[in-house]
Amino acid sequence: MQKRTENQITALYCRLSQDDGVDMESNSIQNQRKILQEYIDKNRIRNTMFFADDGYSGTDFNRPDFQRMEAMVERGEIGTIIVKDLSRFARNYIEAGNYIEVKYPSMGVRFIAIQEIIDTAEGTGIEMMPFYNIFNEWHAAQTSKKIHDVWKMKANEGKRISSSVPYGYLRSPDEKNAWIIDEEATKVVRHIYDLCLQGFGIGQIATKLEEEQIPNPTAHFLSMGIKTRNPLRILPCQWRATTIRVILKNLQYTGCTVNFKSTTISYKVHDRIHNPQDKWQIIPNTQEPIIDEETFQRVQEIRSHRRRNTSTGRKSIFTAKMFCGDCGSKMYFCAAKSIETGKEFFRCSEYKENRGNCTIHYIRESVVRDVVTEAVNRVVNYVTNYEPVFLYLYEKKHSENMLTNIRQTQNRIRQAKQRVEELNGLIVRVYEDYALGKLSESRYSMIAEKYESEQKTLRDQIESDESALSLSEKATVDLKAFLKVIRQCTDFEELDEKMVNTLISKIEVFKKTKVDGKYHVPIKIHFTAVGIIDIPTEKEILATMAEIRSKHKQVKSA
Repeated sequence: MQKRTENQITALYCRLSQDDGVDMESNSIQNQRKILQEYIDKNRIRNTMFFADDGYSGTDFNRPDFQRMEAMVERGEIGTIIVKDLSRFARNYIEAGNYIEVKYPSMGVRFIAIQEIIDTAEGTGIEMMPFYNIFNEWHAAQTSKKIHDVWKMKANEGKRISSSVPYGYLRSPDEKNAWIIDEEATKVVRHIYDLCLQGFGIGQIATKLEEEQIPNPTAHFLSMGIKTRNPLRILPCQWRATTIRVILKNLQYTGCTVNFKSTTISYKVHDRIHNPQDKWQIIPNTQEPIIDEETFQRVQEIRSHRRRNTSTGRKSIFTAKMFCGDCGSKMYFCAAKSIETGKEFFRCSEYKENRGNCTIHYIRESVVRDVVTEAVNRVVNYVTNYEPVFLYLYEKKHSENMLTNIRQTQNRIRQAKQRVEELNGLIVRVYEDYALGKLSESRYSMIAEKYESEQKTLRDQIESDESALSLSEKATVDLKAFLKVIRQCTDFEELDEKMVNTLISKIEVFKKTKVDGKYHVPIKIHFTAVGIIDIPTEKEILATMAEIRSKHKQVKSA
């Protein structure tokens, strides 16, 4: 055990966090400093040093000034630690006890808690210390529960529970929980999404922003005098890949609020874990959108089909869209050094040098480009010149079945939820019968297990049906995006990656066939939201237009 010396420092430790609930005013750092100063003045203690952690929980010890104090204890520079009360030191009774009763005595460090009259050198207050520590931890647990209950209540009222504001928005000066557009940052967010649609990868986007000398989010906030969680550890115009990734997957840019994206492991362990998406609460239309839903969905699709870089650096705008029409596998883009520029090709990923489960399905990238360009040109001409005909035929083909399926799915969800509630009531009644002795334990277990099994099946069905409904809604959004891009493509000369990513969902390549002595590779192009488009003949278009006029007359005369 080390001996205390006159040269050693007396550490005066203060701490404050949301754990302290209604006591925050009386436990303020300023108030703690005042009490500690009065104590050392009264007891004529010299050579002191203040340590303060403002905004840090007492349930763990990962606090900056506490760690600084502990480092000085380890070096033998501190001989005494004084706190206003034990809760300022910690709210974790096991760890607090280990420090105060084992570690500090073995190192010759005296510990004093003023309020509880604890002094390890004098041996006062030691007997009651474990009980104080247990109560302090209980208080932290209760406060944590109350905070989570408040969050749930706010979420149920359709309110935002997170205090952080993402890059692109600012907190409204008029309303605390409202967000307003940050014009300068919004331009950058939209630029990042546009670069992704153009085929730029995460690293390429970061490089592009650095070349354009655009300040990163931390530098931007600091330039506006806004405090940030993290200090600026990199150059102001240097962008991290993680920052780009977070921006590209932040659903709140579409104008909604997302609650419960993450949580902490427990009130003691503050490491954050991400909740699965089905646990999120999404509240629509809570702020002005920066990115429209169509663009956001396209970017998520692109990000889910990240491409492998070839050794030569050559790439294709079709890579993420190419699939084998026979086995359904992705097709690899082949552009090795041995392959001349302009002769790159796609092959089925299941070919595996003729040892896999499929044939090669070889097709040149230049051929795909020509076929797709011609198909897009034909579709653009058809949709722009005969949009009412296109929409009418699309609705005729898809809407009746889609609406029927949506109604059936909605009814199924409603009935399943109603049955789940009925089963909850039955389970309660069965338990009451068991508790009153009307049912044997074995009989109760059998009935309860049957009801709970039915509930699980119903919940799985509800989840599946709600997912199907969501996909139906997404198809409507995609159709709007499809028409929007089509209208912008009337004068295009060459396909680019942004156009392909927005217009086309996938391209299927089938096994070559022989027609009239020549080999032919069948290709099917699936357009976003509408699938394969069969362009009608001039005669069919005229007949459809007549049918539309007839329908309008019937509606007017009704």
